Amino acid sequence: MTVSEAQPRKGRGLHRELHFWEAIALSIGIMAPTAAMALNGVGVSGLIGQAVPLAFILAAVGVMLVAYAFWRLSAHFSHAGSVYAFSGATLGPRAGFFAGWALFGTYLAFTAASTAETGLFGVAFFDGSGIWNGAEWIVIALVAGALIALLAGGEIRVATRTLLTIEGISVTLILVLVVIIFVKLLAGTAPGDQGFTTDIFKVPGGTSLDTVATAAVFGFLSFAGFEGAAALGEETADPKRNIPRAIATAVLVMAGFYFVVISAQTLGFGTDAAGVEAFSGSAGPFDDLSKAYAGSALRDLINLGATVSAFASALGTAAAGSRILFAMSRDGFASSPLGRTLPRTGAPGGALAVVMAIAMTVMVIQRIVGTSAVNAFFYPGVIGVLSLLVAYMVTNLGAIRFLWIRHRRAPLWQIPIPLLAMAFLGYVIYKQVSGQTFPYDRFPYVVAGWLLLSVVVVVAAPRFARRLGEALAKREGLEESIEAEEARG
Repeated sequence: MTVSEAQPRKGRGLHRELHFWEAIALSIGIMAPTAAMALNGVGVSGLIGQAVPLAFILAAVGVMLVAYAFWRLSAHFSHAGSVYAFSGATLGPRAGFFAGWALFGTYLAFTAASTAETGLFGVAFFDGSGIWNGAEWIVIALVAGALIALLAGGEIRVATRTLLTIEGISVTLILVLVVIIFVKLLAGTAPGDQGFTTDIFKVPGGTSLDTVATAAVFGFLSFAGFEGAAALGEETADPKRNIPRAIATAVLVMAGFYFVVISAQTLGFGTDAAGVEAFSGSAGPFDDLSKAYAGSALRDLINLGATVSAFASALGTAAAGSRILFAMSRDGFASSPLGRTLPRTGAPGGALAVVMAIAMTVMVIQRIVGTSAVNAFFYPGVIGVLSLLVAYMVTNLGAIRFLWIRHRRAPLWQIPIPLLAMAFLGYVIYKQVSGQTFPYDRFPYVVAGWLLLSVVVVVAAPRFARRLGEALAKREGLEESIEAEEARG
């Protein structure tokens, strides 16, 4: 039995106390399905009209290709560092630190974005319900940040159960609206005489293949964070069985949920020109559909559900990000306070403090310079996605090397899966950096600077890279491969 599989003693290190459902909660929580469905269909509708569900089907295929590498590697490596360990074990410690730094940057950005999003939906709830007219998003977001720090600094079991409960409630509210929409469509009592049609699978005439692919990219972004459970590799029972199951199940369940919900949204607005225009121009699809199909009470509940869903996402990214920073600090600097856990809860307290301090600072600065709540979500969110795509690319490259070149752990006929995943990721990156307007055209440079910093660290501090390699070798039983990588380096 390796070190990573051993049961840590209570009060020392991370506590291995989670089960399958608690691990899957982190992946689903980071994806924030309620918040994703509250925003992401609008842009897709503007691109390919009534064929929004088709775009999400294509997106689901793409994410399944990308997730394959995580599914396979998490069956071999169980480590709090997630892609840091996957890439470090398969490509060497320098590549591992690069990938881990990229994902850590993503979780930093996502924590800031999702906390601001909590304020965004919170304002919609308070204004719509009349509880607090003129609510200020930054106040709601800062209160959310304090609660996130409290929960993420406690026992991970409490945090993951909170995530599962929050998402369960908010998803249930959405499904209630979906059922109402489908019932009225079937009964012929929809407010605009909408009905069921297969047009949701038909791309409008004259739409280019590139436009369809671009729409699929929008859908793919709804799955960002599916890999979250991998950061719980040292805290989940039987991790080499439960973490792969959690990742695969999260992707499959969310693919089904997204398809059902986005179909209800598309059909609910209508597939004719007026319906497409209404969907693509909606500032809040759930808000509009709830008022049209069910009344303001359900609208307010769904806005509340979106608020807590965004909160859950920020909680998930804060927890996952702190574990990646903890793992790299523990392996690279044995005496670093960032590589220690709180004795009572087992949470990486020092690393969590860094994550929350940076995320809240980013959010407050945006408010000071007058950034709206919507942009305070989108700006760091886009930066985080770009960094995430790089981490996904490196992880899939490591999977190819480990599974088919070095150790031949998978049948050769499966190798097209990660190759297609890398091609898909390359296209997504291209679409995210090309033809953007200000300030989005500046974000690739921000990410490049962040990634360059990691390169400078491992090049300028070879002893640091060596310590990372030694720690990974000890934890994952890869002494021979790590030593060979260091010899080549």
